Amino acid sequence: MSTLTAPATALAIGPLRLDAPVVLAPMAGITNTAFRRLCREFGAGLYVSEMITSRALVERTPETMRLITHHESETPRSIQLYGVHPATVAEAVRILVDEDRADHIDLNFGCPVPKVTRKGGGAALPWKLDLFRDIVEGAVRSAGAVPLTIKMRKGIDADHLTYLEAGRIAEGAGVASMALHARTASEFYSGHADWSAIAKLKETVTSVPVLGNGDIWSGADAVRMVRETGCDGVVVGRGCLGRPWLFGDLAAAFAGEERIAMPSLGEVARTFRRHAELLVEFFGSEDRGCRDIRKHVAWYFKGYPVGGDTRASLATSDSLQEIDDLLGTLDADSPYPGEAAEGQRGRAGSPKRPVLPERWLESRVLGTAERTEVAGAELDSSGG
Repeated sequence: MSTLTAPATALAIGPLRLDAPVVLAPMAGITNTAFRRLCREFGAGLYVSEMITSRALVERTPETMRLITHHESETPRSIQLYGVHPATVAEAVRILVDEDRADHIDLNFGCPVPKVTRKGGGAALPWKLDLFRDIVEGAVRSAGAVPLTIKMRKGIDADHLTYLEAGRIAEGAGVASMALHARTASEFYSGHADWSAIAKLKETVTSVPVLGNGDIWSGADAVRMVRETGCDGVVVGRGCLGRPWLFGDLAAAFAGEERIAMPSLGEVARTFRRHAELLVEFFGSEDRGCRDIRKHVAWYFKGYPVGGDTRASLATSDSLQEIDDLLGTLDADSPYPGEAAEGQRGRAGSPKRPVLPERWLESRVLGTAERTEVAGAELDSSGG
C-alpha cells in the first residue's frame, strides 16, 4: 500500500466533530450495542444504531426501549429512525431529544425490502415529495440543537430516481448532513454502486456534508470514493462484517498512514470471542448472545484455514465455554490469508422489480387513498 494523502481527516455533522469521516451504517440485527462497542475499540467515527421504528418508539415497546439504550462508553450516541407518518416521526425525535437519549438522529429512506416499499415506505417514500418534505421538516424542528441527518438511495429504479430532489428538500429543511447509498431499491445490493451519483449529489447539495455509501471494502476504497466524488465522508456497511478492525484501517487511510490490519487466525479468534462476550452482556443472556454470534462465523473466518466441522460447531454453539473450546483447536499462528479474506461480504443478491402500492408512480404527490397504504409501512424492517 502506498502512502495515502487523505482528502479529509475529520468530519463535522452539526456540532459533532468526528476524528475520522467515517460512519457505521445501520444494519438490522448487526449494529447493536455490542457490535458498535467492538468497532469503536478499533477506530474512530460515528457508530449508528440498528434502525428503530418510530411508531414502536412512541408506543415505548420494551424491545425498542432496550435497543435505544447506549452503553456508557458510547459517545456520541447515534440512533436511526424509520417512519412514514410525519407526526409520529416528529414525536419519536422529540422523545429522543427531550429524554436525552441521542446526540445524533438519522432518518432512513433507503430500505428496499418489499414488505416496506409495497406500502410506500423506505426507498419508495421520497417519490412522494410532499410526504418526504413533511417528515424531514417536522423531524428537524423536533430535533432542535441535536443534528438530524438522512440516509437514502438513488431512487426506486433507473427510471424513477429521487435522490437529487430529495437532497435539495432535505438541505432546505435544515438537515445536518445526508448520506447516499449509490444504488436504487431495485438493485438491492447487487452489481456495483454508482459513485457518480454521489458526485452529482455533492454538486447539488453545497451547504451540508454529503456522505457516500456502497462498495467500501478497504481504507483505500474509502479514500478513493472521497477523491473521485468529492464527498465529505463515507458510510460503511457490509465491508465491516466480521472485520471490525476495518475502522482502524479507515482512520489510518484518511490520516495518510501505511497501515492495514492483517490479523492472524488467533487475533481473529480473540475478536470473535470478544464480540460474543459483548453480545452476552447486551442480551443479558449467555444462550441468546451465543446464538446471535452464530451469524458472524462465516464473516470472521472468511479465507482462514478453519475446517467445515469447526465452523458448523461454532455456528451451533450454546455457551462461551463451548466457543472457547472450539477456538482453542485453531492454529492461532496461522497468518492473514490476504485476498481470500478480503473483498465483498454479506449478501449481494440480484436486481428485483420494486414492489410498490398500486399507481404509486403516477403522481409525485401523496393521494388520499395512498395515505392508508403508507400507514401500514412502519414495520420492524431495516436496510438501505
